[in-house]
Amino acid sequence: MVKTILDCRPDLELVGARVYSDSKNGVDVGTLVGRPPIGVAATTDVGEILAMDADLVLYAPSFTSLDDVCALLASGKNVATVSFLFHPRRIGEADRRRLLAACRKGNSTIHASGLNPGNLSGVLPLALSGMSRSIDRFTLQERADWSLWESTDITFDGMWFGRPTEDITPTANDFLTFNTALFTQQTWFIADTLNAAIDGVTVTIDAVPATRDFDIFDHHVRAGTTAGQRWNFVGHRNGEPLIEFETLWTVGGEYPAHWPKPDDGWTLTLEGDPSMRVHFFCLASFSRPASVEEHVRAALVAVALQVVNAIPAICAAPAGFATMADLPLIRSHTGFGNGPVVIPD
Repeated sequence: MVKTILDCRPDLELVGARVYSDSKNGVDVGTLVGRPPIGVAATTDVGEILAMDADLVLYAPSFTSLDDVCALLASGKNVATVSFLFHPRRIGEADRRRLLAACRKGNSTIHASGLNPGNLSGVLPLALSGMSRSIDRFTLQERADWSLWESTDITFDGMWFGRPTEDITPTANDFLTFNTALFTQQTWFIADTLNAAIDGVTVTIDAVPATRDFDIFDHHVRAGTTAGQRWNFVGHRNGEPLIEFETLWTVGGEYPAHWPKPDDGWTLTLEGDPSMRVHFFCLASFSRPASVEEHVRAALVAVALQVVNAIPAICAAPAGFATMADLPLIRSHTGFGNGPVVIPD
C-alpha cells in the first residue's frame, strides 16, 4: 500500500503510519519500504494517528482491534481495511452499534475488501450475477499450499498447522474463531445481497495429518500432526445448501486423496440460468520469469490495491457501512500508466 501511494499515486498524500515494533518507531516511512525519506515518521502511538488530519486510514494489521477502528472513525477518518468487517451488518449487535455510533460521530465510512473473504467472494460473484436470470447455488473453492507464506505467526501460531489434528476446530483459538467469523459473515453477505434468505450457516473442518516430517521456515512439522485443513462454510435454506465457501489449505506440498481436486487458486461456480464458472490465479507474471517470492507476494499486491484504488469512492460514500455491494466498480487508477485521454465534448 505504501509503495503504491509513493510510486504511483500523486493524487494521494501519505501523512502518517502506525507501526507495531519499537525498532520502527520514529523511522521515516519511506525508509521502511526501501524508498527515499518522505519526511513522515512512523509511530507506535495510536494517539498520534488519531490527532492527525487525514481523510482515510488504510487498516491492515495481522491482528485487528475494533477499539482502534472505532476510535479512527470517531476521529473523523474513513477506514479501508483488508482485515475484517466485510459485512458489518452481520456482526454482533453491540459491536455493530459501536461502529455505527463511531461513523455518525466522525461523519466517516468503513469499507472492507480483500481476496477471500473479499473481492473474489464478494465483488466477482456480484459481477457474474449481473448476467444471470436466476441463481440456484453458489460455490467458491480456494486451494492453496501455505508453505512459502512467511508469516508463520499466522500459519502456525494462528492456523495451528503442526498441531494435533483433533485440536483444529472452528473456535480452538482466537485466530480460528476470528477466521470462522470472517467466512461466516461473507456467506451472509452473498446471501443478503443476492436474496438467498438462508436459515443459517454451518461450519465444518477436516484436518488431516502429515505423512512425513518436514520443515517450514523455522517450524518443524512432524508426521501425524496437521498438514491440511479443509473448511466448509455452507449457507442453507430448508436443509438445502445454497452458498458454500470451501478452503483447501495445506503445508508441505501434501494433498489428501479424498479431498476435491480443483486447480490451485480460486474456482467460482454459479449454478443457475445460465450457469457460470470462473477460475482465478494470481502470479507476478504469466509471461516473464519471476521468483517464487515474487509470485507469493503478488497476491498481497492484489489485496492491497483493491482498497487503495477504492480510496476516492470510500471518501465520497455516505457515512456508515460501505460494503463491496455499495461502492461503484473499483478499477485501476494508474492502468497502463499513460495518463487519461481527454475527449472534448
